[in-house]
Amino acid sequence: MTYMQRINRIFLIAGYDKNGKINPALLHQVRELSQHGDCVLVMDSDCDESEIAKIKPYCLYVAATRHGEYDFGSYKRAFIWATENTDLSSYDFMYMVNDSVYGPLFDIEPYLHKMESFGTDAFGMVKKTGGRFEHIQSWFIGMTPKIFLSQWFNRFITSVKKVKYKTMVTALYENGFTRLLNKYNIEWCCLYNIFNRGIYNRIKHLYLIKMPFMKKLAWTRHYGSFGRQILFVLNRLQPSLRNDILASARMTWGDEYIDWLLTRNIVKIILRKIKYTISRIMCKKHK
Repeated sequence: MTYMQRINRIFLIAGYDKNGKINPALLHQVRELSQHGDCVLVMDSDCDESEIAKIKPYCLYVAATRHGEYDFGSYKRAFIWATENTDLSSYDFMYMVNDSVYGPLFDIEPYLHKMESFGTDAFGMVKKTGGRFEHIQSWFIGMTPKIFLSQWFNRFITSVKKVKYKTMVTALYENGFTRLLNKYNIEWCCLYNIFNRGIYNRIKHLYLIKMPFMKKLAWTRHYGSFGRQILFVLNRLQPSLRNDILASARMTWGDEYIDWLLTRNIVKIILRKIKYTISRIMCKKHK
């Protein structure tokens, strides 16, 4: 498939907002993806019709009802809807994407083409390395019809159930998907190989190597120690995108927290790092 040929994609998008809102960052993400394929959005949130109306023009379908099954529960519902209401065999690629990130920070089209040109039937944005089990991170996974039309994938995604802890989602479904790829001898590849928790902790570095997304969890880790890295990235984005991300972050964590996180006061920044270092030392002592 050449770069210039028409590529048919479908994006199954999982969203969540604790306030039941379609925040500006999600709107940006879906709007950008919709320029490159059909979008099916399922929110694990109760959103009223006025909120849904904001994003509906960019989607084939939007559902927004709390189900408590995290991102894979939304992927399941989006897949079932797509199976029943579209001709899945007409698509060249299917993606499962969630909103645990801000972005895309750059034009997403070259990234899609690069992943699709790997020649593998499964691919993703990030491969997590360094742990007991290397896997495709579930916030951006792509696949060919060999996978998304298969019986084993249908069984896997439609069997997603509500679990007690979020860590179980990673074990059963994020790791579980990669385990199934390995079981069926399906090759997979990712654009970025990121060690351990680098996806959260190396925000500035990842931006400089053109990673097109920023993980939201970085905004709350290590007592706010990554505020300076986040500010570095924000200051280099297009103003409209920066404003969308900041508005969404303020909706999630509040003005007071965001103003505290993004301080330019070097003394406060150093004190945060010291506080985090001390907490790590104390934690190791009590193990």
